[in-house]
Amino acid sequence: QLSFLLMGTFLDDTAMLVIVAPLYVPLVGALGFDLVWYGILYTITTQIAYMTPPFGYNLFLMRAMAPPEISLHDIYGSIFPFVMVMLLALTLIMAFPQIALWLPEVVYGK
Repeated sequence: QLSFLLMGTFLDDTAMLVIVAPLYVPLVGALGFDLVWYGILYTITTQIAYMTPPFGYNLFLMRAMAPPEISLHDIYGSIFPFVMVMLLALTLIMAFPQIALWLPEVVYGK
């Protein structure tokens, strides 16, 4: 996930997926991890990357929708709590995969 966070600061999510999916998905499957769980981790990680500098696509979107008196610096400063909560969620889902897998298993079965 650290590689996704690093790449996400410079690449779009589609570019990251095209670059690393052929490498990581077979490896994750061979190690016995659930691919749905891995996909959920990927999704959370890309959302964190979309909110963090240097590019932070979502930050520029927020700036475009914000009133003129709100600066980009204010927006950069305001994302810290959201990134911390998402990192906590990512850590919890990595440590306890059943948090993310409970609903898919209920809906689709094991």
